[in-house]
Amino acid sequence: MRTVTITDVAEHAGVSKSTVSQFLNKRYDYMAKKTKEKIELAIEELGYRPNIVARSLKQKSTTTIGVIVANILHEFSTQIIRAIEDFCHELDFHIIVCNADDDPEKEKKYIDMLRAKQIDGIIIFPTGDNVELYKRMIMENYPIVFLDRHVPELAISSILLDNEKASSLAIEEFVRNGYERIGIVTTSTFRNITPRIERISGYKKAIEAHGLPMEDEYIKSAEIHEIQSDLQVMVSLPNPPQAILAGNDLALIEILKYTKENQMKIPEDLALIGIDDVSFAGIYHPSITTIAQPTFDMGKRAAKVLLDKITNKDSREEVANIDRFKPRLIVRVSSSKT
Repeated sequence: MRTVTITDVAEHAGVSKSTVSQFLNKRYDYMAKKTKEKIELAIEELGYRPNIVARSLKQKSTTTIGVIVANILHEFSTQIIRAIEDFCHELDFHIIVCNADDDPEKEKKYIDMLRAKQIDGIIIFPTGDNVELYKRMIMENYPIVFLDRHVPELAISSILLDNEKASSLAIEEFVRNGYERIGIVTTSTFRNITPRIERISGYKKAIEAHGLPMEDEYIKSAEIHEIQSDLQVMVSLPNPPQAILAGNDLALIEILKYTKENQMKIPEDLALIGIDDVSFAGIYHPSITTIAQPTFDMGKRAAKVLLDKITNKDSREEVANIDRFKPRLIVRVSSSKT
């Protein structure tokens, strides 16, 4: 069948091509209601579908952005994606989501793929190992925003949590409940992932500030499949931690699996706080004290910064603009001393 064109729609509706174009681009504030109804009817009867590719070439915009997350299994990532999608939907932008699995090669392939599709900009949870690629994007003035992480030597806008403050809030809550031997468990810091490094740093500063024992054995960063074995080592120490800070939601889940399999009671045998307010925290038994990130605010901010860059491509950043968002303590049962 022959492709239905905008000319066919105009002839069928009895209006000009420019009027149909205005309608398709939603520039019809002063268009008569009857005219709009005729165009809508013509589109429906002819089965017209706009040629998105042709429109993109003409407008030099695909009205699409990419979002490359480090690990889509993180509840934080899914909430961020939703916030970005909500913001973009309001402005008639679309998003393509890619999961890099914290793999630099996979991340590079997705960046190349998205740019080949001529999308307008990318929000990235950077692995940090594609610095030369990021630099080329900066030189080309390609719109890019980092989320959850940053690369210090690059002038790229970054949206992050105040990670040290998040750890500090958790330690203060443990101390308030009388705990002195406090550990931290997080997923691997192998690639110097910003939030993991900063949360451990915040933990160390808070432990020191409260005059608590700083034990290397109380600090664990490991691949997910190694966390439970590391926990076994920690709880087998002569003076094991009385409380543990889970550095993110994936670490928290592994700790909960371990305590359940080993019949440990929370908080009687081990007090617990998790960074990331996971959806089950309030209904788990006992309920889990968490440090919440303002994920929707962070996602919307990242989307706004990127779309501002897209509409103002002539501006170039001289230094990295880092937005830090405040964490919030949500007290529940798991951090209380019984």
